[in-house]
Amino acid sequence: MEKLFKSFKRDKVEGNFDAIIIGSGLGGLSTAAYLSKHGKKVLVLERHYEPGGFTHVFKRRGYEWDVGVHYVGDVHRPYTQVAKMFNYITEGKLKWEEMGDVYDVAFFGDKRYEFHKGKEGFIKQMQSYFPDEKRAIELYVEMVYLCQKSQRSYFMEKPMPNILSSLVGNRLRKKGLSFNRTTYEVLKDITANEELIAVLSTQFGDYGLPPKQSSFIMHAMVAKHYMNGGCYPVGGSSMIFKCIAPVIMKGGGEIYVNAEVEEIILDKSYKKALGVKMKNGQELFAPLIISNAGVINTYQHFIPKEANQKYGLDEKLTKVKPSFGHFCLYLGFDHSTEELGLEKPNYWIFPDSYDHDKNIEDYLEDSDKEMPLVYVSFPSAKDPDWENRYPGKASIDVIALAPYEWVEKWKDERWKKRGDEYDNFKEKITQRMLEKLFRYHPQLRGKVDFSELSTPLSTVHFVNYQKGELYGLDHDTKRFEQKFLRPKTPIKNLYLTGQDIITCGIGAVLASGALTATTILKKNMLNLEY
Repeated sequence: MEKLFKSFKRDKVEGNFDAIIIGSGLGGLSTAAYLSKHGKKVLVLERHYEPGGFTHVFKRRGYEWDVGVHYVGDVHRPYTQVAKMFNYITEGKLKWEEMGDVYDVAFFGDKRYEFHKGKEGFIKQMQSYFPDEKRAIELYVEMVYLCQKSQRSYFMEKPMPNILSSLVGNRLRKKGLSFNRTTYEVLKDITANEELIAVLSTQFGDYGLPPKQSSFIMHAMVAKHYMNGGCYPVGGSSMIFKCIAPVIMKGGGEIYVNAEVEEIILDKSYKKALGVKMKNGQELFAPLIISNAGVINTYQHFIPKEANQKYGLDEKLTKVKPSFGHFCLYLGFDHSTEELGLEKPNYWIFPDSYDHDKNIEDYLEDSDKEMPLVYVSFPSAKDPDWENRYPGKASIDVIALAPYEWVEKWKDERWKKRGDEYDNFKEKITQRMLEKLFRYHPQLRGKVDFSELSTPLSTVHFVNYQKGELYGLDHDTKRFEQKFLRPKTPIKNLYLTGQDIITCGIGAVLASGALTATTILKKNMLNLEY
């Protein structure tokens, strides 16, 4: 098999490139693929030793786990935009496996609520739990679809040239922003049943903010994305990179790992991006510089303070804030998925209380309080190719919210050498998360063959988000009001891509690549067919 990437430490970067992309997450990869298919030779630089960002897999002792791709919606329906985009940038190589009729299961104590695929299936199942709220559930689904539809015009404005945006942009944004209220406010207008509100808000972990803080725009996009079921990449989430990289290389592009960018080189007047300076001092130049490293990283750490001040970027950044960090517990079992009786649907585990916001508030005030949300994914059950690669074994991911401040005191210690206190802290968290899992899968007790816990410091180390945030910027109502979160920056030839210019989520990050390429090429890259 052809080598899909090189190491910056070993291999010299040679030749000229039309574009340099900072970061090989899905936003960077999709941007690179779109540009490559339209005649651009692209250089992708990744600071981690593995490419793919949150689409890469994590391996230890004969096991592997996905680190960010736990399920994707709508890819099994070929006429949807997300299916078309994946098909286009992988040239039809990426395959998906449906998760079945149930894609998510919420647990509130001993109560189990299943999320069934299809609009009618979802409504019918929810109405079986809440027979007195039939009309409210129908209204909720109507609102989700209306909100999601309204966002087309909102996101259509983002790649527009400044002149065109000044003429029609506000009108396009206004339609989408009509739904920019908190998730709780919208749901409270539909029903007074707090239990139903909590259940309908189950997937807030997919974007990181509870209902009284999150924008309904974000909630509706996630809910609609999965309404027709979830899918998993056949062969694991690393197949996303493996199917996109050849398209970039076919266009003459290259992907380098261990390639940490220290700064973006601007001209003396800060009007134009010229290239990047690497951590080792080497300078690389190209007509286009595209950052997939996040808006805060790009503006606060990659460009000079003088440029920040010139364009008022520091002031703009005060209007957004980083999202939550997370703990992720990677578990390996020397038993097959079938032997362990694992399901494909994801588990969302909550306390008995139906107040998500209060549960999080209590947890942040006292870390010994019950975890407000524990998410469980079963990659070995979802992937039909798993048994071919890891016969007789199984893997599970267990994820919980984790503020960066809880681990900040160890930030200056080396990875894997942060001391006994840090290790003891992690072990305590590990045991708490295991107990959550064992409550609903008691047959797993005593069968864990391998475990490893990541913290927000792991995210800082590998992804370079300063606070270990999982979802980039918070998805509150204020975030959606910010017009500067777009592909084009005030600096000529410098562009952004990734979750900060649209939203988090595989479909949105994939679309960010199309929007950034649309902005650069001045051609509509959305809905292209392979």
